[in-house]
Amino acid sequence: MRIGITGHRGLSERVENLIRQELERAVKQTEGDLVGVTCLADGPDTWFAETILDQGGRLEVVIPATAYRDGLPAWHHPKYDELLRRASDVHSTGLTDSTSEAHQAGSETLVGLVDELVAVWDGLPARGFGGTADVVAYAERVGVPVRIVWPAGAVRD
Repeated sequence: MRIGITGHRGLSERVENLIRQELERAVKQTEGDLVGVTCLADGPDTWFAETILDQGGRLEVVIPATAYRDGLPAWHHPKYDELLRRASDVHSTGLTDSTSEAHQAGSETLVGLVDELVAVWDGLPARGFGGTADVVAYAERVGVPVRIVWPAGAVRD
């Protein structure tokens, strides 16, 4: 089973703990060979990647743009680098600049690689192009099932 991830960044530590529990539950319910596909952004992308690896699955990474890593927070770079090294496959969009359009292109590439998309999503519209709601809408348009993960009590700043 190939599962992708999309989700809100910048969540509190309390919400992170709730979501990590839900991601672990979702991954443990998966039958067959487990492959997780992620863009490795800080937050749910990374928590999902860690969960996949902890459960013995394979990790694949989609890099939205050559300059993508540079656009992520500096504190996240070591974790990004570590997980990227552990990936069995790396996919690229071929884009250079880390823009909203590149992020959406990366997400569309990710959706094209998976059987199911897990969305850490509060159900609200995207705050900018390429946000979680846009990725969910794209997956629904192309017929990829979406599993929403938004635990009771979770809030977004």
